[in-house]
Amino acid sequence: MVIPRQQMSASMSDPTVTGTVHLIEPTKTFGQKGFRKRLVVVEQSNGRFTNYVPLEFVQDGCDSVDSLSLGDKISVSYRLTGRKWQKDERSEVKFFLSAEATGFQLLSAASNSSIPQDIPEESFYSGDDSAPF
Repeated sequence: MVIPRQQMSASMSDPTVTGTVHLIEPTKTFGQKGFRKRLVVVEQSNGRFTNYVPLEFVQDGCDSVDSLSLGDKISVSYRLTGRKWQKDERSEVKFFLSAEATGFQLLSAASNSSIPQDIPEESFYSGDDSAPF
């Protein structure tokens, strides 16, 4: 069932993923406007298989990742974003999907400290949807 946008609850929150920080990439800058993106990979062990979930932190959210360390257990709220790309009219159309982080909570630190830390979602999204990709 599809729910029309105007009937959706304003209190619906972004989905979350919980896991251990496996990889933190350096911040990358793109385009003339200086769009920034930083990838954090969260590892989830679900029995037989291990999932590696790449999450993109953008703009000011890139700086909040500085407080994370490999091995930290975190819960990340995210929104899915998709892009369509076609080199030219005759080439194949490709679609790309990414999970853009909108906030995170430190559940337990890699070092024996376990003080929860909330990072507000507002600090992640700049409102500029003009990403270069």
